[in-house]
Amino acid sequence: MTNHERSELLKKVERYENAFTELKAAHDDVKDVLIETILFDRWQQLGTQLGFKAQQPAANGKDKGKDDEPNRDLAQLNQQISAMSESWSH
Repeated sequence: MTNHERSELLKKVERYENAFTELKAAHDDVKDVLIETILFDRWQQLGTQLGFKAQQPAANGKDKGKDDEPNRDLAQLNQQISAMSESWSH
């Protein structure tokens, strides 16, 4: 093997290693996004099963009358938790 051939081979190996590193990083990024999406979907599914509703956040301050709804939902949830706690304690 000549020096020129050896040099070309080393360049190709370096390109291969760089491409492999980039592919692995892209794979990890995609895997993280998929796991995040699956976990979020599962979280939403569990919330729905427990009776919670997903709400879209108000855009640019629109629907200001709906700002009280999360607080009302939280108050209702607190009442439900209290009722469950009482029933479980008996």
